[in-house]
Order: sequence, then structure tokens, then C-alpha cells
Amino acid sequence: MADRDPLPYRTDGGVALIELRLQTLDQLFNVFDPSPFHRKDLDGDAENYIVGALRELGPRPARLVLHLPREVAVAEDASHVGEAIRNYFAYQTQITARDLRLELRRGRDSLAIGLLFLAGCQLLRQVLLSFGEGPVQTVLGEGLLIAGWVALWRPIEIYLYEWWPYRRRLQVYRRLAEIDVAIAPSERAPPLSPAMT
Repeated sequence: MADRDPLPYRTDGGVALIELRLQTLDQLFNVFDPSPFHRKDLDGDAENYIVGALRELGPRPARLVLHLPREVAVAEDASHVGEAIRNYFAYQTQITARDLRLELRRGRDSLAIGLLFLAGCQLLRQVLLSFGEGPVQTVLGEGLLIAGWVALWRPIEIYLYEWWPYRRRLQVYRRLAEIDVAIAPSERAPPLSPAMT
């Protein structure tokens, strides 16, 4: 029995097709964005669908295919839609790279503060224990030790876990900033893609 590909994407020559069925280009872009066409923001639903599809495909080569009615597909704006989509994701790449740098800087700053706090707690603990080893000194000393280590929780969390989503998003946006975009004209208006309804 042959292995079936569980992903619901058609392929063309080994390239997975991320397909959007639209009736107008306005469905693809944020209509409230006053920027020129090649600099417009994508509609939130369209962006989520495209990004989600590429994530689902993983490292496979992909192409974005826009199914449009013939009269829309041959309009001048349609010839620039690939550039507009790539420009949008190139901009998202820059924003995400900046956010990743800021997150790592926040982790570095938190680590420095946490280490200083831990050192202060250790010093106070040593001073406290120099007065003798009674139950009060032991409890307070252990409390200071625990508080010092707890202060390192946030930077450890940033460096171990929180920067990975930025990195994954950055990889997806970089791929989308270079994705091949094809226009597929049709004789009649196609049904809307699930993401666009």
C-alpha cells in the first residue's frame, strides 16, 4: 500500500501549491491601507492562511497560486501582486528580526539583573549566617537563596523557550519574502478559499 501524503495541497513538479481562490484582489489586501498597491498590507485572514500553509508544508518547496476571474487576472494590478506579497513578507521579516533582537536583549538585561540579585542574596545570606546557625537564620538564609535563584527564572525562560517562536516566524517570513506567486485566470469567478470567507 502506497504512503499517502496527509497534507491537503496539490503539487506541480514537486512544488506544493498554496492556493487562494479570490473574486477580487481587494480580498487579498487590507482595504483600509492607503499605501500604493505594491506596499499594501495583506488582509489578516489571507496572511494567516498563507503563513499557516507554509508552516504546515515545512521545508518543502512551495508556490502561491492565486485563482482569479480572467478579467481580474489580466488587470494591471494583478501583474504586481507577486511583488506586493513579497514586499509585505520582507517587511514582516524585518519586524520579526527586530523583535527577536529586542527579546534577546531583554533576556540579557534580565540575566544581568538576576545575577546581581542572586549575588546580593548570597551576600546577605552569608552575613545572616555569620551571626550563628539558629532556626531563624536557617529559614531566612534558605529564603534568600531561593529568592536569588527565582530571580533567574525569567532570563532562563527567555533563553530556553521564548525566542524560538520568533526564530520560526522569521524563517517562514524569509521564505515568503521570496516565494513564487502565480496567477491562475479562470473563466468564471471561483468560489472563495475557506480562509477568505
